[in-house]
Amino acid sequence: MINIVLNNPEIPPNTGNIIRLCANTGSTLHLIKPFGFNINSQSLRRAHLDYQEFSHSHQYVNFDDFMELSKPKNLFAFDSSGSTKYTDITYEDNDFLLFGTEGRGLPNSILKRQEIKQIIRIPIKETSRSLNLSNAVALCLYESLRQLKFPGLL
Repeated sequence: MINIVLNNPEIPPNTGNIIRLCANTGSTLHLIKPFGFNINSQSLRRAHLDYQEFSHSHQYVNFDDFMELSKPKNLFAFDSSGSTKYTDITYEDNDFLLFGTEGRGLPNSILKRQEIKQIIRIPIKETSRSLNLSNAVALCLYESLRQLKFPGLL
């Protein structure tokens, strides 16, 4: 199983798509507050309505709360400042893949923490700013699952 961690997600449809992604892959979703939306918003519900009951998710008050309660062994941060490509990592069962907000990414206060095993990037054109959050999560999650031989998936 892979753990997806969203730090301060801002856009409900992205979070809804990631909930659906986690439900369909058997991954656990960790949501760190504050959110940029009401967790019960209609646009969030619309994106994952049929999958909510199958999705394993946890909410945390802040990043320290997440670290204390989840105690991740391997915590990979995904950020454009990373030097290692997402395909160059050897993923293990129960890894935690951490993603930042749609507008700002991960703050330096998190990127500099000793618990971060590595800062990972997704290659994009130099003139581009970023990928959509739910697309980035899907790429990285499926790469980790591919390496693990898609456990529990058809």
